[in-house]
Amino acid sequence: MKELDRELNTILVDTFRSILKVEEAALKRDELADLSISEMHLLEAIGKSPDGRTVSDIASELMVTLPSVTVAINKLAKKGCVEKFKSNHDGRVVYVRLTKLGKKIDSVHRYFHQQMIRAISSRLEEEEKAVLYKGVKALNEFFRVQAEQLESR
Repeated sequence: MKELDRELNTILVDTFRSILKVEEAALKRDELADLSISEMHLLEAIGKSPDGRTVSDIASELMVTLPSVTVAINKLAKKGCVEKFKSNHDGRVVYVRLTKLGKKIDSVHRYFHQQMIRAISSRLEEEEKAVLYKGVKALNEFFRVQAEQLESR
């Protein structure tokens, strides 16, 4: 492996670990209904539509199995963060939306991400921001494809 490749690998691994550690600490600090990072990201996905989202839409977006999302949603419902309701058009379809508590938690989490992006952006020139965006987009695409291939097995 070339030196730059080794350094890039080290930075990516360290960054991933640091992001998880900082998000975990933020959750504990803000005492956000005793949620895990996975639950937090599930709330984030649900919160993208104020009218509610189907369990299958959420599972597809997060690239997680339907049963896993169903179990997690049931836990979040018990914690008072989400509510489930049936479609008016088709009673077999279940929607999920954030409760008042869920919206508050999602708002705090989004604010954390906004602060993170502002802190990074404030240190970069416009050209550097464009290069960073291109690199992170390529990284995201790589992992998205890898995740889809794992799912299709």
